[in-house]
Amino acid sequence: MLTRFKERIQALLGTEARLLHKAGFTPNKISAIGILFAVLAGCSYWAWALEKNNLFILLGAILFLLSGFWDALDGIVARLYGETSVFGGFLDSLLDRYADAFIFIALIASRLWDPISGSGALVGSLLVSYSRARAEATGVKMETVGLAERAERIIILVVASLIALFKIEAISWSAIILAILTNLTVLQRTIFFYNASKQR
Repeated sequence: MLTRFKERIQALLGTEARLLHKAGFTPNKISAIGILFAVLAGCSYWAWALEKNNLFILLGAILFLLSGFWDALDGIVARLYGETSVFGGFLDSLLDRYADAFIFIALIASRLWDPISGSGALVGSLLVSYSRARAEATGVKMETVGLAERAERIIILVVASLIALFKIEAISWSAIILAILTNLTVLQRTIFFYNASKQR
């Protein structure tokens, strides 16, 4: 859904992208920083289990947002300076999956997420991305199809993390919401692909 605003977001982040490129950051280096923030976010969520301090949840949300921010910048830099490549796109997508998986597993391990709903969210998240990759490999564009693409998943978890500062149950609700929405998105993409393939 939010992917529809991709061009507008890219225009807003153009200045930051130019500054990073001027400082010597390549798209792959920016991708590496994005995954680093994701790992730190996962560690922060997991640290909550040790200290039971809700500030770890807030820190995890901030780090997850930073991960998404850097993830957006790598593609902008690549397009602005003609540094796009097949491998770069592959690496970016691969690191996004690792980032999501690391954070979701950390939430399950910390018991902030129930193992069942958390596993549903994890599987659904991975299949949302896989369904797009598999469809686009056959020439069917899947961008913007579905309720819970990566941007929406980040926002849901971040908002739940902020609410959890006052009501800890909110973080567990996010697992249920993500489990439902991601798997619904997979269903939407399956139907979309079915209709598109019939027209060929």
